[in-house]
Amino acid sequence: MRRAGELEARRQELLARCEVQRAELAARVAELRQGPFRWSRSVAAAVQIAGATPAVRHPLAWVTAVVSLMLLGRTREVLTFLLWARSLLALLARATEVLSLIGSLRRTR
Repeated sequence: MRRAGELEARRQELLARCEVQRAELAARVAELRQGPFRWSRSVAAAVQIAGATPAVRHPLAWVTAVVSLMLLGRTREVLTFLLWARSLLALLARATEVLSLIGSLRRTR
């Protein structure tokens, strides 16, 4: 009978812990339902007072946020892409220079 009493006491202790955790989760959910971006409201208000539109409304800000979340944890791929894009941009800049030079030579004829 002693073992059954110990198990029952352990069960009661675990149930009490579950109740505490359930109450904590309910408080957190209630806080999120009140407004998860409460901290950003003061910043947005300050930006609107200054006469600028808040960054939260800008579509490029959302695109940047989504892309950064997608690339989170893929450091090697991101660096490879950035180096590739930089090389492509340099190549396009050189090609533009060459084409403008060819265009100016054709105009002088």
